Amino acid sequence: MKALVKTALGFGNLEIQEKPEPKPGKGQVKIEVKYAGICGSDIHTYEGHYKVGVPVTLGHEFAGVVTEVGEGVTEWKVGDRVTSETTYDICGRCLYCKSGDYNLCKQRKGLGTHQDGGFAKYLITRKESVHKIPDNVDFRSAALTEPLACIHHAISKADICGGDWVVVTGPGPIGLLAAQVAKSRGAKVIITGLESDKTRLEKAVQLGVDVAVNIEEDDVKQLVDQMTNGFGVDVVLECSGAVPAARQGLDLLHKKGKYVQVGLFIQPEVKFDLEKIIQKEIVVIGSRSQKPADWEPSLALLKDGKVDAKSLVTHEFKITQWDEAYHAIKSGEAIKVLLTPAK
Repeated sequence: MKALVKTALGFGNLEIQEKPEPKPGKGQVKIEVKYAGICGSDIHTYEGHYKVGVPVTLGHEFAGVVTEVGEGVTEWKVGDRVTSETTYDICGRCLYCKSGDYNLCKQRKGLGTHQDGGFAKYLITRKESVHKIPDNVDFRSAALTEPLACIHHAISKADICGGDWVVVTGPGPIGLLAAQVAKSRGAKVIITGLESDKTRLEKAVQLGVDVAVNIEEDDVKQLVDQMTNGFGVDVVLECSGAVPAARQGLDLLHKKGKYVQVGLFIQPEVKFDLEKIIQKEIVVIGSRSQKPADWEPSLALLKDGKVDAKSLVTHEFKITQWDEAYHAIKSGEAIKVLLTPAK
């Protein structure tokens, strides 16, 4: 089968390879991939800013059908419509594994980063990571369950509830999902972006966001002051991974507000105004990936129509068309890009 493989670290080094069709071992499930989403971390990996265990087939956002199960698997059968957590292996012994926080296990191995992922026709995952796709949820939407689970994880940490004012910085796929999840909890949401994000900001309005702001045209701080009587917002979800957005987020929060970092920065070291954090008693929250408890609630959001993931999908390509997919993302033309297997 053809697979899109990161062969070495650094910029590029991504190529189509012929790989043998995998076989599930004990406790494993084989999935035929229908759609796999390109994540921002895949772009960072391609550009050399994010390290993975090369060589490895990328792709950790996907949905498909069970085609084979390994020894001891009775929970799943051939034909089941499923998606899967990215966790492929854990130590099972550390504090984080015992508490269900697999995303923090030092020995964790993830699909698409350490173990071959979804940019291929087939992949292998462990039975415990598999989740059934609700009957009324299509494969395209289900392929976005993983990023939605990441957002559910972040928003759960922030404890967003009805009446909260929330600013989402960055109207990419993660930001647009974040805005929808925050709205589903009764929050009032402001999303910010640049002139180049015009299409994405328009999509945000279509999805029910209260205010979409082009910060190159409007003063978002002034707008926030007007809407909160000068008080500031309750939560900032920083989804862009842009340093200016992170700095601005601290200004928009009221005292004792919550700042949640979701987006990945190209450079890990970022200048931050710690004085502002101290004086305003801002709560700073890191949110890494997702954990098992985030998946069923995320699938329920799709099932109940509280999150419209399918409308974020603007482009589809074969895995052999990486260059076109990459250009669509980097040009700002695309919102969410899905890849499909190649024969």
